[in-house]
This record gives sequence, C-alpha cells and structure tokens, in this order.
Amino acid sequence: MNSLVNADDTSAEGSAAAAPARPMMKGQQTRAAILDAALALASHIGLEGLSIGALAEVTGMSKSGVFAHFGSREELQISVVREYHAKFEDEVFRPAMGAPRGLPRLRALFDRWVRRVSVEIDSGCIYISGAVEFDDRPGPVRDALVTMVQTWQDALERAIRAAVEAGHRRAATDAGQLLFEIHGLILALHHDARFLRHAGAEERARIAFERLLAHASTPQGTSSSADSL
Repeated sequence: MNSLVNADDTSAEGSAAAAPARPMMKGQQTRAAILDAALALASHIGLEGLSIGALAEVTGMSKSGVFAHFGSREELQISVVREYHAKFEDEVFRPAMGAPRGLPRLRALFDRWVRRVSVEIDSGCIYISGAVEFDDRPGPVRDALVTMVQTWQDALERAIRAAVEAGHRRAATDAGQLLFEIHGLILALHHDARFLRHAGAEERARIAFERLLAHASTPQGTSSSADSL
C-alpha cells in the first residue's frame, strides 16, 4: 500500500522490486489461506455477505477457528479490503512503474487497470461493490475502503501531474478533472462489461482514454493512437 505514495517518483521503481519473502509460520499460512477464501467470496457476494460462519463453511474450518484469526466480522471485512488493495497494487501499480515517467507511465497505469477490470467481469470489484454497500454507512469498513480508493486516486493524479511536468501535457491541464474522467471510464467499463455484457466495452474504454489524452497533449506527448482519433 505504501508504494502507491510515490507514483510519480522514479525511486518507486526500485522499491517495486520486493525483497524475498520470509517463510510464513503455520498460523500465518492459515490466516493467509482464510483471507484468500474470504477475498474470493467477497468478490462474488460483496463485503456485506461476508461472515465468519460463511467463511468457516467455505474453508471447512470451525467458526471459532476463523474467529481466532480475525476476532470479528468487521475486522475480517477490513482485512479483505486491505488484501484486495495489496493485490491491486501488485497487478496494476507495480508493473506500471517500469514505464518511463510521464505519459508512458500514465498509459501503463490505465492499461493495467483495464486488464484487471476485464478479469473481474465474472467476479466483481471490491472497490465498486464496496462503494455501493457502504456509501452511506459510516464506520471502519467504509473508512478502509475510502482510504484505499483515495490512495489509488492520489497515485493516478500524481502520475498525471508528472506527465505535465515532463511536457507531455499542457501546463494548464486540470489534473483533478482528468482523474475524474479516467475514473469515470473505468466505472463505465465495469458497468457495460459486467452488467450489460457488452463485448466491445473494453475497446471503447481504451479509445475514450486516448481521446482524453489527445485533448490536451503537447506535440511530444501525442502518440500514434491519439493521432488516429
């Protein structure tokens, strides 16, 4: 989660190379296995449908065994949110940091994000489903969701600003507005691909993204794909 803090910093490329993981103790392995099962379950039925009892049934453990690792349903939900964010970071953020700073990195972030959405069509996005479930329900679970989503949005906005600093976007670019529009594309993609089952939704999202970039690109930030539009 912390590496998202430096989305526009080339030093983050080095931090993205994780150190070799230490072998987990048996208790940690059990907790990790429970968390994987919880994440898969929550992706299909939502965080609200997640419970100690449902998870015990899926994992074949006793309720007391699951409870011992999380303590409460709320802590289980929060742990799932954090695990989802960690996987999102590993699949979207870290690989994109290998792209050159500026517009190439912003493109890589969006590309990885779209790829993840395409994988989640049959399961669901915890960020999106969680927002629907907890948008008007204050509490620790909502706070965890907001923190994770805001962390990702902040990283994207810094990437946009880095593109401006690199001369790939006009100096007058409103980073917050562009962020809003990019996020809107992802929400539309998720809606059309998952709910309406439109086969061409991903391609439409990519075309729309290039149009957004072409709108305020400088000559050195214009790509062949933007020119074709």
